[in-house]
Amino acid sequence: MHRSRITLSSAIAAREARDSDEEEEPGEVIESAPPLQVGEERVVNAFLKKKLLKPGSGWETPVFEDEVTVQYEGLLLDGTNSDSSKEKGQLLTYRLGQDEVASGLDQGILTMKKGEMALFTLPSSVRYVNPGAQSVSSISICQFKVELVSWLTVVDICKDRGIIKKVLSSGDDMQTGDLDEVKVKYELRLLDGTVVAKTPEGGLQFYVSQEHLCPALPRVLKTMKKGEKATVTVQPQYAFGENGREAENGFPAIPTNSELIIDLELLSLNPVLDVTGDLKVLKKILKVGEGIRKPNDGEVVWVRYTAMLEDGKIFERKGFDEVPFEFVIDEEQVISGLDRAVATMLRGELSQVTIKPEYGFRNEVKQGDMVVPAGSTLLYEVELVNFTKEKETCEMNGHEKIEFAERMKKAGNDLYKIGKFQRAAKKYDKAIDFVNEVESFESGEKKLVKTLRVSCWLNHAACSLKLNDFHRAIMLCSKVLDIEFCNVKALYRRAQAHIEAADLDLAKLDIQKALESDPENREVMSLQKTLNQRQLENNKRDAKIYANMFEGMRKDTDVAPKKLKVDKA
Repeated sequence: MHRSRITLSSAIAAREARDSDEEEEPGEVIESAPPLQVGEERVVNAFLKKKLLKPGSGWETPVFEDEVTVQYEGLLLDGTNSDSSKEKGQLLTYRLGQDEVASGLDQGILTMKKGEMALFTLPSSVRYVNPGAQSVSSISICQFKVELVSWLTVVDICKDRGIIKKVLSSGDDMQTGDLDEVKVKYELRLLDGTVVAKTPEGGLQFYVSQEHLCPALPRVLKTMKKGEKATVTVQPQYAFGENGREAENGFPAIPTNSELIIDLELLSLNPVLDVTGDLKVLKKILKVGEGIRKPNDGEVVWVRYTAMLEDGKIFERKGFDEVPFEFVIDEEQVISGLDRAVATMLRGELSQVTIKPEYGFRNEVKQGDMVVPAGSTLLYEVELVNFTKEKETCEMNGHEKIEFAERMKKAGNDLYKIGKFQRAAKKYDKAIDFVNEVESFESGEKKLVKTLRVSCWLNHAACSLKLNDFHRAIMLCSKVLDIEFCNVKALYRRAQAHIEAADLDLAKLDIQKALESDPENREVMSLQKTLNQRQLENNKRDAKIYANMFEGMRKDTDVAPKKLKVDKA
């Protein structure tokens, strides 16, 4: 099956609901009041009372900026009817927050559910707008009977009213992200109704980051969910601006500085994940998997995959015989990009993975009858059939945790011996995770756990030194010294890290302390010579710097008397 190529610019996690960018202000936690019962009246705020006449449905209520449709009736102090939408024969639709009926009434509508009817009481002198006559007056209307028929969610996407999205029907829980591939259906109109762009009936597929159609469209899509329908009003600065657009594809031209209306539906989306965080391994989900658990390092996975070049030429197929292809996560049994992508998959998931050379084949490689050129971008269509499930930490007893940690430590040691320091460090980290809480072990196991933790920290520190991560090496050795303050190996490795980080004074303290505990330790004595040599080099460098500094100062002082003699002459 043909798949479109991934060419994306940035990664972003899934967005939250419509107000995710507004942080909740800290303050006192106020418990919600119990729901009103029919006939019950309650004070909404200092100037507004609400009496429930008919309950609504659901739990959602509108917010400011939403477009509400209401049936209303205004009552005078003597109870007679002054204004009614029923008498006008039409419902009133307007945007909340504009006080288009009466000052403060919108605060009451914010508390209503769909289909709810309530009686709101306001002060006797209120600013009243007759929606039909567009007049403003202060009269003795003190009550409004309101039925909330429906409302549409309205989102000011750029917070400047440049792009206003009106949600006609909400979608499911799958939120669009920057990298995702979407299939949309839209119709673009001018304010006079002229259609200037339209997708085929079945929709159009593209990536959000491709900025299809106009700058507004990707901004809108990143606020939508799968299945959502919306009408979007776009100001010229987010559409085609001063340039407009020439006639194309049989549609008329778009004049300069045109405001546009887009009827938009998000038909489907394929989420795309930036696996490595550098856009060099991208995973596009074609079929969602089951459950929430993904394979961990060291677990066996069974997959089926087809590997191809960017031009679609297949160079490898695995797992399509009777038995799926089997490998172990994080054991370098397949290329790094595929390994890391499968580790993000759910059981039953089918994905297309795009892998750049850094995580694939840097050099020319022969795969079966075909040669994969050096520097090739690879496409894998891979299905995770199944994987083994190791016990979680909480499912193990103390003995099982120790046994697992020992196994991870041994695996780390084996990797260290062959120079795989990064992977060895991950094994030591995983071992620590299983024996980190000493209190959870029985008294007879605690001594063994302590020894195991110290050993893994020290081994991880050795990996960090090899990887030139001196800050981490210092931190790990310090953890050991918090437990065993005279551990010579920890002092020695921390001193090594301090020397490489140019903290010679701290290195000297660690070496002195190590020699106090073990005066004949040859490794520490050798490190002391290295420290002395480094200090000597630093002293020579400093002496040279100061000599140049003083020479410059001497020349400046020599110039002053000469200048004085010239001035006198």
